[in-house]
Order: sequence, then C-alpha cells, then structure tokens
Amino acid sequence: MSDVKIKFKEKVGYGLGDAASSMFWKLFGMYLLYFYTDIFGIPAAIVGTMFLITRIWDSLIDPLAGIIADRTRSRFGKFRPYLLWFAIPFGIMGVLTFTTPDFGVTGKIVYTYITYALMMMIYTMINVPYASLLGVISDDPRERTELSSYRMIFAFIGSILVLLLVEPLVDLFSQTNAGADLARGWQRAVIVFAIIAIIFFLFCFLWTKERVKPIATQKNPLKDDFRDLLRNKPWWILLGAGIAALIFNSIRDGAAVYYFKYYVEDTGQKIPIGLGDLSLTLTTIYLVLGQAANILGILLVTPISNRIGKKWTYLGAMALAGIFSIGFFFLGSRDIGLMMIMQILISICAGSIFPLLWSMYADTADYSELRTGRRATGLIFSSSSMSQKFGWTIGGALTGWLLAYFGFQANVEQSVEVQSGIRMMLSILPAIGALLSVLFVAFYPLNEKQMATIESELKTLRNGTK
Repeated sequence: MSDVKIKFKEKVGYGLGDAASSMFWKLFGMYLLYFYTDIFGIPAAIVGTMFLITRIWDSLIDPLAGIIADRTRSRFGKFRPYLLWFAIPFGIMGVLTFTTPDFGVTGKIVYTYITYALMMMIYTMINVPYASLLGVISDDPRERTELSSYRMIFAFIGSILVLLLVEPLVDLFSQTNAGADLARGWQRAVIVFAIIAIIFFLFCFLWTKERVKPIATQKNPLKDDFRDLLRNKPWWILLGAGIAALIFNSIRDGAAVYYFKYYVEDTGQKIPIGLGDLSLTLTTIYLVLGQAANILGILLVTPISNRIGKKWTYLGAMALAGIFSIGFFFLGSRDIGLMMIMQILISICAGSIFPLLWSMYADTADYSELRTGRRATGLIFSSSSMSQKFGWTIGGALTGWLLAYFGFQANVEQSVEVQSGIRMMLSILPAIGALLSVLFVAFYPLNEKQMATIESELKTLRNGTK
C-alpha cells in the first residue's frame, strides 16, 4: 500500500472537478426543461422525446469514453488531460445549450438536439476520466474513501451555488431599457457558471496527480478488458447495489413535491425566516434540509468506515435509510416537524453511501488488475457511471408510472387512495430499493484485510520485485 499521504490541497482540487460538473447537472435537472418550454418556446412533449433519445445515447457512450481514457498516453497521465482538453469546450457548449437563436420552431428543435447531445457528450468525456482519476491518485483504500467524500461535498457545494444564484443572476442580466429579456438573462447567467466551471476544472487538473501505474505497459485488447469486467464479481455486486440505491433516491426525490402539495396540502404558503421579505415553502425547506444532511452524511462516512470498514458502513447506512423510510409512511399530514427530522436522518444515511460506492469501485479495479495483470480503470468507472444513469432513468420512469397506477391527476384534490400511494412513494417503495441495495452489498467480498493484501501484492508487482 502506498506511503504517500494525499495533501489537503489535492483533495480540494479533486473535489473542484465535481463541483464544476454538478453546477451544470443541477442546471439541467432543475431548469433546462423550463428553459426549453418557457424561454426557448418548444413544446414539452418534443423536449421529453429529445431528453429520452439524447440521454440513452449519452449512457451508451460512457464505456467508449472509459476505453479511450484507458488507452490515453500523455505526459499528464491517462485521465488528467481530459480536464485540460475539455474544460473550455464544456463551458462553451454549456452556454450554447442555454442560448436562444432566432430560428423557427423546426430550427430550434434541431438546434436543441445538436447542442444538448454535444453538451452531454463533452460532459461524459470530461466526467468519466474525472471519476476514473480516483483510482489512480492513490492505491490506499482509506485515502480513496476520503477523496470520494471530498468529491461528494464539493458536488453539493456546486449544486447549492447554482440554486442560490441562478434566478438572481437571470433577473439581473435580463434588465434592458426595453424591458426584461429573459433569453439574454439566461445566456449571461450561464456564462458566469461556465467561467466558474472552467476555472474549477483547471484547478482540478493542476492540483491532482496520477500515481498508480498499471503492472503491464502493453496495450490490452478491448475484448480482454470487457471479459475481465464481466468476470469481476465485486463489480457486479456494486452495480446492483448502486442501481437499487439510485432508484431509492429517485423515487423519493420525484415524489416529494407531490407529497407536500397533495398530502400535506402545502399550497405555496411561505414561511418568513426573518431576513427582510425572504421566505421559504415547506417543500423548499424539506429539500434544502436533505441537501445539507447529505453533506453531513459524507463528512461522517470516512471516520466511520475507517473504524468498521466500507462494507459494514454501507450496510448500516442503507439499512437505517430503509427503516426510517418505512417509518415515514406513518406520519400524519400535520406532523411537519417529524417529517423534517426524518428527512434529515434518511438523507444523512443516503448521502454517506455514494463516496463508499465510488471508493469500492476503485477497489474492484485493483482486484481485477491483480487477477488478470491488466488494469482497466476507465472502463470500470465508465460502466459504473452508465449503470448509475440507468438507475436514475429507471427511478424517474417508475415515479411517473406509479403516479399513473395510483390514479393521480394533476391540480385536483386527490382521493385517499392516491394520497396513500404518494405516501408510499416517499416511504415504503423507496425502502424496498434501500433493502435491495443492502442485500447486494451483503455479498460484497472485498474487506479491508483483503484490500491490504491486494495492494501489497500489486505494489510488489508494480515495483518489479519478486
């Protein structure tokens, strides 16, 4: 195992990479549909079809990005160069995605397909190598868990930065002598985020270093890399656990607004917080508390996993998330305080698992390398990223299908049966995903003792000693 201790500066540098990505991921997730329909002027059904087609395509090119990165040879390493090469294209395409050209409807549709597809391709080409970088900064599993925690913390910081600033910036930049120009406001607001993202990516490139070298320097046939991946049992286990965990998160996130609108009956009333006219809805408070609790979970995961191990930390966190979620079902529509407390507890548990997942994926790359003599870090991480995107897709689709199954109709008073179904979507049904994730990880074979042995043997082989 490496004796090199990763300095605080490098951990921050690594975290900045995900802060940059997460700013735009949050923009896409929260605002892009609204931008296309209300600012750009495209029908929502067409936007939905465009999202489906481009996201499937984006998921499929993830492994290709990993394969290309694995075969990259440069003086900067395998994965770091992509942070340098794609930082500026990432910013430019981000701005073009939120730019409104003076085209007809058909021209605008073509424009959205081209710009969004290119944006997501560039996102993949910078994000897959960035994720893979975790596996080569250090060969110490504990350092990887801590690096992964920094990554998640900075991802939430980037998301919160966007949520706090985007609407004020759009309002500011929309002001013209002729009145409000929202198209200009959105474009210029995104320019600000693009500049910040480029700077973050460049600091990530400058402040990180690739240290872990493969045993062999020969080029690996692609079929061997795929065969190794398919035979990597720990990777398959994490794949199932990750998809189940993402379904857990997706259903809870997707159902939250419906829960407060139709069960709690929060009709938009705002709660003053003592700062001028600033006030928040119950839904906003609930979601923000979840984000903050996610960060707390990330902060707790490293010391806990160092003490009891990654596997047991994951098992405990997801088991508790499932139990608390079941308890959420029994809350009444006026138990607001208990809802917020349960949201904090569930989010602490849910936030802690993703640093563990990415750190464990890096461990599976070492496990595979020792067994095969070949290292395919990029392929492992890109395939994992692809599976996570499918997890979010499945969770999002399930949210819509479940609402339809329960008989939901928008903007009307819901029956007791529909309300019960919505309550289940925030409690019982996500709990099933959490407990499935626990079941998968229960069979995960790589504990800390085994990883110490693997790292020791790999170190010997990398140093060329017997």
